[in-house]
Amino acid sequence: MKSRFLPFVALGLFISTFLWACRQDTLELPGETHLTNIRQLTFGGENAEAYLSFSGDRLIFQSTRDSLECDQIFVMNLDGGAPRLLSTGSGRTTCSYFLPGDTTFLYSSTHGHGPGCGEKPDYSMGYVWPVYPAYDIWIRGVRGGEPRILNASEGYDAEATVSPLGDRIVFTSSRDNDLDLYSMKTDGSDVVRLTNEIGYDGGAFYSADGKKIVYRSHHPSDSAGIADFQNLLARGLVRPSVMEIQIMNADGSGKKQITNFGSASFAPYFHPDGKQIVFASNMKDPKGRNFDIFLMNIDGSGLSQVTFNDSFDGFPVFTADGKHLIFSSNRNAGKQGETNVFIADWIP
Repeated sequence: MKSRFLPFVALGLFISTFLWACRQDTLELPGETHLTNIRQLTFGGENAEAYLSFSGDRLIFQSTRDSLECDQIFVMNLDGGAPRLLSTGSGRTTCSYFLPGDTTFLYSSTHGHGPGCGEKPDYSMGYVWPVYPAYDIWIRGVRGGEPRILNASEGYDAEATVSPLGDRIVFTSSRDNDLDLYSMKTDGSDVVRLTNEIGYDGGAFYSADGKKIVYRSHHPSDSAGIADFQNLLARGLVRPSVMEIQIMNADGSGKKQITNFGSASFAPYFHPDGKQIVFASNMKDPKGRNFDIFLMNIDGSGLSQVTFNDSFDGFPVFTADGKHLIFSSNRNAGKQGETNVFIADWIP
């Protein structure tokens, strides 16, 4: 009797395979000439800021999924698979990164100040991002263990990333009553302030040779803008509607603004050759809702659009060999608001 159903089973498998292939085809959109063979690595929830291990075989990322009320830190293999929780499951977390050796990772969390997710931002003041003063930078073993604070200070400490050389960490802090970039050794010592302009400097990454840093910034230039920034910061908020991309030397010298789009540009990341960066921006959307990924030279020239999704593409990251681009996107979402991690082959 079972043999009578085998043709139907085979037909079902063929149809399922065909539909899966068609669904995968929808991952690649017209105009995306830099990308091919796009693969979806996560399915469901809000998944973003996926960064590579030093060995290049794993991704660490933040995710709100299943019963979680706010982001926690997860790890998965570079080809996807079942993500594994790395953070404690308590508090709100963000901005995770592997440390050299890949046995430990750093992340920012509010769990040292309580188990909850904290209050959501008050949008009566417009679109704002929270910069929770309860965020501290923590270190924990990939296999578990008690987390410990890497460098304690009053106020916001987050957005930490590690130099590919494995010697320094760059991060954003409000410890001097502003939002500036600092660097420190991987043991938390030798803290050096890198920026001191009034306003927000954050989302920083080192170049592959560890000599330069690229980051996003907003420096209000008039008294009203400065007052608005400082008033929001006192409430643990920042207004991200205008962010420009800047580059500087790793010691904080040689600062240069390389965009002037008057839009929200963020998540810049160096190509391994050090000559180009990718970043996300809403510069092409008059309403400011659609973010795509762009590519440009480090002097701001040669701008080209990489993704053409009609909702959100962001957090682009190159693999160390420059052959793949990892990014987060709303494309192929199972429901509205879902964001997943993707990887694509990169075409120069």
